[in-house]
Amino acid sequence: MIPSPSISALSLGPLTIHFYALCILAGIGVALWWATKRWEARGGDGDTLFDIVFVAVIAGIIGSRVWHVLTSPAPFFGPGGDPLSVLYIWQGGLAIYGGVAGGALAVWIMARLKGVSFTALADTIAPTIMLAQVLGRFGNWFNQELYGPPLDARWAWDVTCETNGATIAGCVPGTYHPTFLYEQLWNLAGLAVLLLLSRRFQWAGGRVFWAYVAIYSTGRAWIDAIRSEPVLMVGPLRIHTLVALLMVLVGVGMFVLLTLRKRKRGGEVVAADGSFSLPAQTEGNGPDEDEVEKSGTPPSPDPAPSPGP
Repeated sequence: MIPSPSISALSLGPLTIHFYALCILAGIGVALWWATKRWEARGGDGDTLFDIVFVAVIAGIIGSRVWHVLTSPAPFFGPGGDPLSVLYIWQGGLAIYGGVAGGALAVWIMARLKGVSFTALADTIAPTIMLAQVLGRFGNWFNQELYGPPLDARWAWDVTCETNGATIAGCVPGTYHPTFLYEQLWNLAGLAVLLLLSRRFQWAGGRVFWAYVAIYSTGRAWIDAIRSEPVLMVGPLRIHTLVALLMVLVGVGMFVLLTLRKRKRGGEVVAADGSFSLPAQTEGNGPDEDEVEKSGTPPSPDPAPSPGP
């Protein structure tokens, strides 16, 4: 049985450090480190990527919070709700789809300002998001949130509803489906599949990103369907479940369209500058073959005379 932590924050004088925030920051840090390696393998500059990611992270956090509040408004604007708690992100409540949407918009704007390929950026960052999500979900464990219906099994989560010497409001002690763990395991498996297939079939041109969307959303659809926290309903479906199902269709559809476009154009965007091939692999001016392989998206074997978008 999965135990619950007895604390979710640490007070250092007037400063309170929330473990939820530390998990989010750990995910961002690891994702940035890995994304930098992948970006440089595409001929990009690490400092440029940092500038882009810095803005994207801020936009992503805002977008994820806005989406959470819009889809779960009762604790904020319902009877007895506290509108000011919209700002209390350390208490949990960051929705991944809002985060990806906000972050993607910021990346698109920053890519244009920096003169780099948005398509290459999307493919670079997509797998790292999955890893960040794995680390970030530990924050839900610390907060004792995001669980499913009651469960009597060895892998059940023993939710005590007690943290930092206080009782969590609205929480009912019991053993439940650990949906936060289900999502972590799904993301790890999805990450392995994404890297394996993108390397084997040399995906690029945005196809890595849309494959991530389809893989993640497939898991999110069934995991969210058994989660128990209150959320807006659309007919018999939770709003997050419906969005996940729609994003599976969008992800698959975009992947197919981009595959057809590659065949028509004779290539697809691989490099940071939007070209269809990476810079020449000579000493001192680009990644070696091992780094290209690790990037998960080797250059297309079909060169093109002009760069992509």
